[in-house]
Amino acid sequence: MTRIVPTSVPGQVDPAPRTIYRSTQGEVVRDCHPRDIPQLLAAGGPLWMDIDSTVQSQHALLEQVFGLHPLAIEDTLNPASRVKLEEYPGFLYIVIRAVELAAETDDPYDLATKDLHCFLGPSFLVTVHAGVMAPVDTVWEIMRRSPDLLDRGVERALHAVLDTAIDGYFPILEQIDDFLDGLEERVFARFDQEALRDLFQVKRLVLSLRRYLGPSREVLNVLTNRPSALVAPEVQIYFRDIYDHVLRINDALDTYRDILSSTMDAYLTQVSNRLGATTKGLSVVATMSLPFVVVSGMWGMNFSRMPMTQWPNGFWVLLLVQLGLGLLLLMLLRRRQLL
Repeated sequence: MTRIVPTSVPGQVDPAPRTIYRSTQGEVVRDCHPRDIPQLLAAGGPLWMDIDSTVQSQHALLEQVFGLHPLAIEDTLNPASRVKLEEYPGFLYIVIRAVELAAETDDPYDLATKDLHCFLGPSFLVTVHAGVMAPVDTVWEIMRRSPDLLDRGVERALHAVLDTAIDGYFPILEQIDDFLDGLEERVFARFDQEALRDLFQVKRLVLSLRRYLGPSREVLNVLTNRPSALVAPEVQIYFRDIYDHVLRINDALDTYRDILSSTMDAYLTQVSNRLGATTKGLSVVATMSLPFVVVSGMWGMNFSRMPMTQWPNGFWVLLLVQLGLGLLLLMLLRRRQLL
């Protein structure tokens, strides 16, 4: 994938990052100017800043204001970063992958993914992503309406963001469920030949979801069980709930994969059975036509003297002989269980 390049439009003011801050006295500040961020960090109180990595002035705040590690800042410009959790001096760096079904393609099972980078400090949470990200927007609207939620700490804000990102898997699972509900009728009742193509598409979707979800399980496992100065033990219980969601989704994906594999095998077996039935029918036709070909070929030779050529009922006799030979061949094949 192409590396993200933060840019600025000449002659236009870059949009400011979304910011929400709640002081120790309960005062709420929204969308404050970036130059005020150091003062707010020094004053204490939870701060959440959401940064668009495609905007140059916003991305520069990671180094100029928060002083984050250059390696972590560099990872935010990689559109396909590895899902991980890394601990740096003074902050945790978490990469999670949000998924959704792509709306701009004709394939109803095409998956769109986007990396979400989270920096968790003692009193700040910085989320970084390229462009619009639905899970962050959802949590942001909740925080905007109820800023007192920040009183619970930036760890709880991180929990809300990660929980919403993982919950994005459930609508996709519901669509797979709907597909599997009608799959039995398509494969066994109607023998829809388009079902095999849809089977491959959904199976590819399931494998992609498992590939993205696997590393997320390790990240949530660390947040749940590993002691950290930045995540209090009473907050780790909330991350355990997300971890349980990940396990449920993973179990469902394993079940879907087994169902799709067995259904695909059943479909191919049905194709083979239908081919065998067609072959058997053609064999019956060939067996019945063999006496006609042989007898008619012999009596159709261009000789002047042939047996029964002068019989008034010779044609009907030969026809009965051909039918009798055909039935006799069918009886022999059926007795030997070849048909």
